[in-house]
Amino acid sequence: MHTVTATIIKDLKILIRDRMGLIMMFFMPVLLVIVITSVQNSTYELINNNRITLLADNRDKGPEGARLMKAIEKIGMFNILPSDSTGPDDEISIRMHAKDALVAIVIPADFSSSIQNRATRIANRALQDPDSPVLKKDLSTGQTDSLLMYYHPVMQQSFRLSIEGALHSAVQVMQGEAIVRDLYHAINNKSVPPDLEKDILFGQIPITEIPVSRTGSRVVPNASQHNVPAWTIFAMFFVVITLGSTMVKEKSSGSFLRLKTLPSSYLNALFSKQIVYVLVTFLQAALIFAIGNLLFPHIGLPVLHLPNDIPGLILVTLVTGWCAASYAICVGVFCNTTEQSNGFGAISILILAALGGLLVPAFAMPANFQRIMRISPLHWSLEAYYGLFLEGGKLKDVLTNILSLAGITICIQLLTLYGLKKKNLI
Repeated sequence: MHTVTATIIKDLKILIRDRMGLIMMFFMPVLLVIVITSVQNSTYELINNNRITLLADNRDKGPEGARLMKAIEKIGMFNILPSDSTGPDDEISIRMHAKDALVAIVIPADFSSSIQNRATRIANRALQDPDSPVLKKDLSTGQTDSLLMYYHPVMQQSFRLSIEGALHSAVQVMQGEAIVRDLYHAINNKSVPPDLEKDILFGQIPITEIPVSRTGSRVVPNASQHNVPAWTIFAMFFVVITLGSTMVKEKSSGSFLRLKTLPSSYLNALFSKQIVYVLVTFLQAALIFAIGNLLFPHIGLPVLHLPNDIPGLILVTLVTGWCAASYAICVGVFCNTTEQSNGFGAISILILAALGGLLVPAFAMPANFQRIMRISPLHWSLEAYYGLFLEGGKLKDVLTNILSLAGITICIQLLTLYGLKKKNLI
């Protein structure tokens, strides 16, 4: 016990002297979590609260073009900027390259006649009037010009599809209005009353969103609840940079050989390193969670609500820290230089984070990756944290994730012992 205590004190002194390592382990993760959460929160606000600037060029002189503009405005998603270009590559192209707007729409000159012809054709088909001259004309003329939506290449596909869906909804509402007017007029020989038209088109069954949690809570998780636990795990595993380099330096300086001459097993030294760095990772998580809970509301970010099961949170954090420290020691044992340790350690953590669902949500991954992600310890740690933070679960609800993470950690420990024996270090 005295040997383990002495090695723990030695490792703590080495760690305290490494100021750059402390900065990387504490300051950089805090900065990373704040930046990522701010970006994600801004994205949520952009979708839910803020408006996207939309350049709109209405070349239609009829009533339907103006109605479409009003329908787009009612969506509440766009800040409309009128444009008066003479062609598709004139003012719109210049203004989009200047990033006045990332999206633009051009309403063709025959938009009103196109909408009315489509409505009349569909109404006549619904009334089973195949001899209608308007219907025969529409069927013979084919498709009319479509709406043109321009978008800047920097816009991501998911965002573009959301905008395109919103525009489709506005056009469908207009087409529905025109069809209802034509059908009602054909049946009753008079215009449809505005209140009836509103009931037909907008009398939809409401949808109430209810988040599912184990406690029955109806609190909607915010950006902090999603991002802080995920990037805390990422920060904890990045101790591979400091601890892995320390292992390599001890091998290259001959510390391993000197320890073999002492009447003590080197496993005691490995055990002490694990204790020290598990403590470091626990302090990392405690610091980040405290900042999320106490500081975030004062800097304009949503507050991080801590789970109700604090003992479960502590256990998940300790097991995650143990796995992170074990992985860092394993990397340090197998690497021969600090460059190898730093390079392999950093890249491997990025890969494991991507596989584990930290960079891309697990449900958005291909089916093959959803099976492969089970080998990533970060996946099991993330699932455990999400079970506590997002689902409102307790320790028993995330026990499977904890056991899986502990199993991966034991495998890493056995691999480390194999490397030590293969290199005659123990």
